Amino acid sequence: MTTVYDIPADVLIKNTAQKLKDENFVQAPAWGSQVKTGVHKELSPADQDWWYTRCASIVRRIYIDGPTGVSRLKSFYGGKLRKGSASPHHVRGSGSVVRVALHQLESAGLVKSVKKGRVIAPKGQSLLDNVAHEAKSGLLEQYPGIDKY
Repeated sequence: MTTVYDIPADVLIKNTAQKLKDENFVQAPAWGSQVKTGVHKELSPADQDWWYTRCASIVRRIYIDGPTGVSRLKSFYGGKLRKGSASPHHVRGSGSVVRVALHQLESAGLVKSVKKGRVIAPKGQSLLDNVAHEAKSGLLEQYPGIDKY
């Protein structure tokens, strides 16, 4: 059976985001078009569907790293803050974006809360594995011989 580890992350995240959007697992918040994803960013995301992409990425992170909490996810989605001639430093991403996404994913049944953070629920694991299987079969059709790697 194909798992998350068998296909490239960008392909999995793109396909999972589309599935999350099509099946209404999560809904983009009203403030989603106006918010920055962190202190280190200058503008809000240019992609209209960035919320679904972020939720898909969070589900994948929890699948791979779980149990994981908001603080670790904020660090993962952080970046380099540059302040003129001063040395750049790493800053964390937006906690509100991560928290709201986790609440939506929990209510959809894709992740569940445990004492040490969030872990992938069986429904979430099944969703990601099915998306990975579909994506790998699509990659095999597009690039024959890729299964050698």
